[in-house]
Amino acid sequence: MTLMTKFLGAAAVTALTAGAALAEPALIFDLGGKFDKSFNEAAFSGAQRWAEETGETFREIELQSEAQREQALRRFAEAGSNPIVMTGFAFGDALGQVAGDYPETDFVIIDMVVDAPNVRSVVFNEHEGSYLVGIMAAMASKSNTVGFIGGMDIPLIRKFACGYAQGVLAANPDATIVANMTGTTPSAWNDPVKGSELTKAQISQGADVIYAAAGGTGVGVLQTAADEGILSIGVDSNQNYMHPGKVLTSMLKRVDNAVYQAMKDGPGMEKGFNVMGIANGGVGYAMDEFNKDIVSADMKAVVDEASAQIADGTLMVHDYMSDDTCPALSF
Repeated sequence: MTLMTKFLGAAAVTALTAGAALAEPALIFDLGGKFDKSFNEAAFSGAQRWAEETGETFREIELQSEAQREQALRRFAEAGSNPIVMTGFAFGDALGQVAGDYPETDFVIIDMVVDAPNVRSVVFNEHEGSYLVGIMAAMASKSNTVGFIGGMDIPLIRKFACGYAQGVLAANPDATIVANMTGTTPSAWNDPVKGSELTKAQISQGADVIYAAAGGTGVGVLQTAADEGILSIGVDSNQNYMHPGKVLTSMLKRVDNAVYQAMKDGPGMEKGFNVMGIANGGVGYAMDEFNKDIVSADMKAVVDEASAQIADGTLMVHDYMSDDTCPALSF
């Protein structure tokens, strides 16, 4: 029986409360599931790394509905979990309601800022990593048309798309970029069938490299791209292994590092606003045995030079979250 199954029952409350003195950390996954092969799974990987290194354990829960966000936070806090880490911007409102009621508990939220004395807010410069994979997409494309498929249409995902488009046009000013979002509700994160349909539609428009920033929906994008003989680009976790030789690279968003560090720091951690970008290893691109034969030396050299320039501040990538315009792409 999973913790999710037990979590909503009275017996679970008793069991969790009994373990309060242990102050185990807790990890709450966003909708889409722990094994989405992307964002949530990266978070799980970070927690697992911490557990393996320390020999300690952590609690976890996979949400099934929006209504469970605040309930999960309160149940873990009352059970003594500390810190409580949550993945995703959608926890912002719930955490804003809960944090003040548990001043002795440290909370960590990823992809959203909550201004409270007991909260660490971790955000990423996704536009920087997306710029790098945009360069790679443009250099790998033979049709001069590349695609982007996002999950839920929110500013955060437009931030991915905008950075990607800038990278594409930096490498090939004549390139065409086709962009689609999967939907406007949380179900957009876990709809591989829709991801497949959008991939086929973009291929029909000439796209031969497609970047998916769509959580579990991206599984359908990568699968269909491989089936149709074009290249894809993964996101968050390293997804190169899913279709060796068909995934050009993955934009790494080191959610694993954020979760690992939170659990390592433990109760009493430094709170406040944390930004993870290229300069501090927060984002990047994946190279391994699965894509080494399709990434040329020239491509890697150009991308590494851009990465170094972003890190030292000589190259600035437009941040859609700071200015909701996208010079390189129309939505």
